[in-house]
Amino acid sequence: MIGSLPLGFAEPLVLIGLLTLPVLWWLLRMIPPRPRRIDFPPTRLLLEIAPREETPARTPWWLTLMRLALAALIIIAAAGPLWHPPLAATQSRSPVAILIDNGWAAASTWDARLRTADDIIARAADDRRAVALIPLSDGARDISFEPAESARVRLHQMIPVPQTIAREDVLPAIARFLAATRDVDILWLSDGTDLGSGDKFVKGLARTLGGRKITIVSGGIAGARALTAADNAAGGLSVKVLRVNTGAVETGKVRALDLKGLSLGEAPFMFKAADRETEARFDLPVEIRNDIARIEIVGERSAGAVQLLDKRWRRRTVGIVSAATSDTDEPLLSASYYIQRALGPFADVRLAQGESPADAVSHFLDQRLPMLILADVGTVAGDAHDRLAQWVENGGVLVRFAGPRLAAAEDDDLVPVKLRRGGRILGGSLSWDHPQPLAPFSRDGPFAGMPVPTDVTVNRQVLAEPDATLSNNTWATLADGTPLVTAARRGKGLIVLFHVTGDTRWSNLPLSGTFVEMLKRIVDLAGTSNVARTATADAHAVHEAVPPTRVLDGFGTFISPPPTARPVPTNFSGSATADHPPGFYGPPESFFAVNTLAANDRLKPLDFAPLAGARHEIYRTSEPLDLRGPVFLAALALLLLDTLVVFFLGGGIQRLIPRRSRAAAAVMVGFALLALTLVQARAQDSPNPNVPPAALQTRLAYVVTGDTDVDNISKAGLAGLTLFLAQRTALEAGDPIGLDIGHDELAFYPLIYWPIVPGAPRPSEDTLKRIDAYMKNGGTVLFDTRDAIDAPPGPGGETRSPGMLELRNILSSLDIPPLEPVPRDHVLTKTFYLLRDFPGRFSTGQLWVEALPVAKNEEEEKRPARGGDGVSSILITSNDLAGAWAIQPDGQPMLPMVDGEPRQREYAFRAGVNIVMYTLTGNYKADQVHVPALLERLGQ
Repeated sequence: MIGSLPLGFAEPLVLIGLLTLPVLWWLLRMIPPRPRRIDFPPTRLLLEIAPREETPARTPWWLTLMRLALAALIIIAAAGPLWHPPLAATQSRSPVAILIDNGWAAASTWDARLRTADDIIARAADDRRAVALIPLSDGARDISFEPAESARVRLHQMIPVPQTIAREDVLPAIARFLAATRDVDILWLSDGTDLGSGDKFVKGLARTLGGRKITIVSGGIAGARALTAADNAAGGLSVKVLRVNTGAVETGKVRALDLKGLSLGEAPFMFKAADRETEARFDLPVEIRNDIARIEIVGERSAGAVQLLDKRWRRRTVGIVSAATSDTDEPLLSASYYIQRALGPFADVRLAQGESPADAVSHFLDQRLPMLILADVGTVAGDAHDRLAQWVENGGVLVRFAGPRLAAAEDDDLVPVKLRRGGRILGGSLSWDHPQPLAPFSRDGPFAGMPVPTDVTVNRQVLAEPDATLSNNTWATLADGTPLVTAARRGKGLIVLFHVTGDTRWSNLPLSGTFVEMLKRIVDLAGTSNVARTATADAHAVHEAVPPTRVLDGFGTFISPPPTARPVPTNFSGSATADHPPGFYGPPESFFAVNTLAANDRLKPLDFAPLAGARHEIYRTSEPLDLRGPVFLAALALLLLDTLVVFFLGGGIQRLIPRRSRAAAAVMVGFALLALTLVQARAQDSPNPNVPPAALQTRLAYVVTGDTDVDNISKAGLAGLTLFLAQRTALEAGDPIGLDIGHDELAFYPLIYWPIVPGAPRPSEDTLKRIDAYMKNGGTVLFDTRDAIDAPPGPGGETRSPGMLELRNILSSLDIPPLEPVPRDHVLTKTFYLLRDFPGRFSTGQLWVEALPVAKNEEEEKRPARGGDGVSSILITSNDLAGAWAIQPDGQPMLPMVDGEPRQREYAFRAGVNIVMYTLTGNYKADQVHVPALLERLGQ
């Protein structure tokens, strides 16, 4: 490799020959030698004689430079230049030790690393050198040499691990290995990623090597990218996107999936040139965000590019109901305001607006919220009480805050403990001398482990009647032992009571961070399948562990847990390890997620500076390209150019071409070039005789029936329609063409007009198959029986005319779809003109088209024009359309209109325009039927 240029040489010692270029330059400057000057006066007579040829005194500088370049190219070609040369280990015969980073950061480019390692092992096998593979994720394993072929098999069995590898754990094994081995070539296939302890490993490796040389392979491929710190905030779900390398602008997408692997949304991200961290944000409804179980970087195959989410990331929706008038009079001092601000960072809050407590409770229960908060609400009466009790039984979490109304309530069964009426007030009959602080939180409650605030005091509370179950239902107490927070199970649900108000009238608890943390832990209990059991489990979370259910491999794919995976405690908050691989732990109804990276992990490139004598290489992403052929060709071209220059300077061209013929030769060359140009231009302008005219221009076609009169009318009719199209539309079609449907190619014509002649021979089966294939491939045939006036009277008479009977005989062997008369709202009635019917010379016949499917439970008369983008493959009429279109050369109609309607011929032409536009453009105007519905929505 030459610096960062992917260029190497098979025989680099040959490049020493480039040092001889100055000597070659000196020789070229000395040959030919300068002529000597001798004074000889009689030679003045020769000065007037013009020499026939001249020899320069010195070689021109540009010719010298060209010859030096020729010599340099020959030397370079002999050195064997290679583009993207293979990784050069060393040229010694020592054994090879390969250190391999096989953590998640190497997974996305694992194939490139395997290719590089396989190339090293292959050359070691050619030299019969032993190989030692040292995966840096396995620090406890002793290192030993093995044959190259065995190492290659073990290499291809190696896969990246899903956790961050602790490289420093392998340093003792490397030290023992080097102590037992005198001479070894060491290579480190690094992922270039440092997650915090990389400098410790690099410095330790430098000390362990003790002056031995090492080759570090890093770069040349994309660096690792990862996800961490997902946050389901109020406005949306955000996740941090990390990368190792900077210096370029990068964009990408992050995909959100549910437990079934279905995509719920995508979010873009962008790294600026100097950024190693950016953010992707999903702006989705909270109900959809709560279903997200996996976030991954699109196109990145690694466990670090996956962020798993469990119930801790779900954003619960909490309804707040308050009966206090301060919510309206002084909203910033109300209990609802303090509770809403405390819940804001981790829950979506819905406030009751202008409703009675009973109506608000019913309204929130209809929304199926997992948690409700009643701030100083007395007894909930009526049907709302029964519904609320049943909701708690089914798994809801009800949180209540005390206040004057709750203290005065009687026989309230939606409280966790029995309450005394009145309450306890500072300075009252049941008074304290001083406001009471909080006691340490119980180890058996969900508040276990929280620090006890020293600045929180209570000056009034609602007291609980002491009984045998009070201590078991108490989550937090005051310093004198009176309960501050109590809770009790109710079926699958939970009722929690704060014995103080949600505002600052009875306590300054709502002003503290402890209040926020207490509500957060209660909210975490909501929304699970069994809240009561979960609350008990959280109380003993320190002592419980859950086994793995599904874990990630190094590429970020779910697999079954390996035998080495151990259960994880439910209070686990770190990143994945070998004992606890990333994945889901516990039962599906309350699974626990372990991720590869913790929220505070960040990526940065490894610093190899302590390995001062290391040799640096990059990963190879393509096969080596031998450049000797192109370089030799370039040298040959220079050699030919040098020959021509010498030939020209020596007067060879003047000798070959007489002076008198030079002008004539120049004129001949000019004429030859001009003739070539004209021939090429003509060849480009002349059409290919093998391409039919219909392939170059849109044309209408008709079937040649053999009846001269009918064929002449068909030709004149389509010619008249083509002229009308050119006058009224943007379509400028070519002259119509008569087709022999048994032999001519039909694919070039969008519409074929077929007049039915009673008594004519029936087409052969091969011809009918061609027609059937033409219609199935998108072509349209317009059958015209031209006998509407001859149809028998009565219902269905138009289907029993002679032409119709002949047409049935023709179509009997074809796969014809169901037909129907053109509906009034069919796209044929609106493609260009708005039409009600499709007259020709006659107006009593129907135009039949392919029947459109009817949706279920849809009335026939209200059916919209739908049929996708397809066009009816068959059109049938008996109105003699071509007879109405037929125009004589002087512009007069060839045939009269039967009904005598003054504008019937104009309507016939309009019908033809609609038919042609329909076959060319499809159902592009079918969406017009949706305009009333769209206007109605906009009006709403």
